Amino acid sequence: MKHYDLVVIGGGPAGLAAALAAYEQGIGNILILERDNQAGGILNQCIHNGFGLHRFKEELTGPEYAGRFIELVKQTDIEVRTDTMVLELDENRVLHTVSPQHGYEAIQAGAVILAMGCRERTRGAISIPGARCSGIFTAGAAQRFLNMEGYMVGKRVVILGSGDIGLIMARRMTLEGAKVLACVELMPYSGGLTRNIVQCLNDFDIPLYLSHTVTDIRGKNRLEQVVVSQVDEKRNPIPGTEMVFDCDTLLLSVGLLPENELSRQAGVEIDPRTNGPVVWENRECSIPGVFACGNVLHVHDLVDYVSAESEQAGKAAAAYLQGLRPEGPEIRLKNGNGVGYTVPQRFHKGAESLEIFFRVRAIYKNAAIRVMDGEAQIARFKREHMAPGEMETVKLPKVLLDRVKGDSLTVEIEESTVGDGSPVPQA
Repeated sequence: MKHYDLVVIGGGPAGLAAALAAYEQGIGNILILERDNQAGGILNQCIHNGFGLHRFKEELTGPEYAGRFIELVKQTDIEVRTDTMVLELDENRVLHTVSPQHGYEAIQAGAVILAMGCRERTRGAISIPGARCSGIFTAGAAQRFLNMEGYMVGKRVVILGSGDIGLIMARRMTLEGAKVLACVELMPYSGGLTRNIVQCLNDFDIPLYLSHTVTDIRGKNRLEQVVVSQVDEKRNPIPGTEMVFDCDTLLLSVGLLPENELSRQAGVEIDPRTNGPVVWENRECSIPGVFACGNVLHVHDLVDYVSAESEQAGKAAAAYLQGLRPEGPEIRLKNGNGVGYTVPQRFHKGAESLEIFFRVRAIYKNAAIRVMDGEAQIARFKREHMAPGEMETVKLPKVLLDRVKGDSLTVEIEESTVGDGSPVPQA
């Protein structure tokens, strides 16, 4: 059995950044395992720009952003194995892998970083009724066909869901000559970044139908029509609101799920709200020596945040291998009014600082984020605009953490009110 100080599962932006951070902390025996034939992860098919604005202060395409980290890894002695599938991870940090170059192999790791990314929800996950014809793709699969394989997936397109990949594919398909008839969103708000709605839909006059969904799929061999209906506040279709679109392609952008089969297999505790591991402030999971970062932990909106979080996990893994562990009583983080989840889910009271990532459940204007220790307010942060498609973050310094008296903190949204005391309309 081979031994490595640190094994990183996943060679995308999270895995690359984590491995580099650990290497810079003095860990030399590092292995990155990537199932694709090249490192870079999902960024390799994201040929549009807009990456790196926070980290590099310039606009890069996905391959350019990944390329910068790949080049940095090449300058080290970090080992990268591509075409390698991790079959199993156990609670003792033993990995079972298979690849054309090495065959079946068992690897013992001193520490493991989970950086497997996420996958798309499919038609089967949302149970759309109708014919089972060809021409139905997840937006990410269509993106790979078009940008990496060179195949045009259709000419008349309807997109279900307004996640960022779907919005970006609306623009991409239009630029390649397809006619995007509509983007349909079940919720009363978009699930993507505001900038993508403007640049990918508004700039190309592509209509966005909020509070609508696909209620029927028609076609024999190839998709011929989709039926779109308006939904009520309980997300049930409203009879009589049907619209029929003649199309040959339906792209699904209906959510992303962290890729945690290996995590569950190893016995890592999973948060049902994020579908990712429950972690401490240093991104360590419930199994000592196993860390998680990037989209396998929770779905991010910006790759810049993925890199920053992954560097934190890499440094923490290096500290673990060097015998340094966080200390102090456990404080749990809870999601209160308007908050869908928090990451991390717990932290040590002795932490030097705490950065909390979370998403809100609705659109809020001129509201505030409150961090509560029981009935006592620890911190309050004003926000002009918050939306479910954009991740929020607040940072608590040590001076505030030292004031915590209970065993939990609650993150909640304080809604603004108008003159008569009623809530501000959130439309």
